[in-house]
Amino acid sequence: MKMGNRYFQLAREAVERAEQMATSGHPDTQNQINVALNNLSAAFHQSTSAEKEQLTSYQEVIQELSHEVSNKPF
Repeated sequence: MKMGNRYFQLAREAVERAEQMATSGHPDTQNQINVALNNLSAAFHQSTSAEKEQLTSYQEVIQELSHEVSNKPF
């Protein structure tokens, strides 16, 4: 039985966690964004073309979050 792409799963979870943290204004959001970017990068090399399409959309979400977080006034 195929377990699926573990890297893809980790990337998806990291992106979802980063979104939740950004929404709540969590101070460690940037760290989670970095984790998500690393997971996306690792997943991309192990993925099918369908997974790569999804990963690309996750990457766009992360880039948007990263932009928002870096522009927050403190």
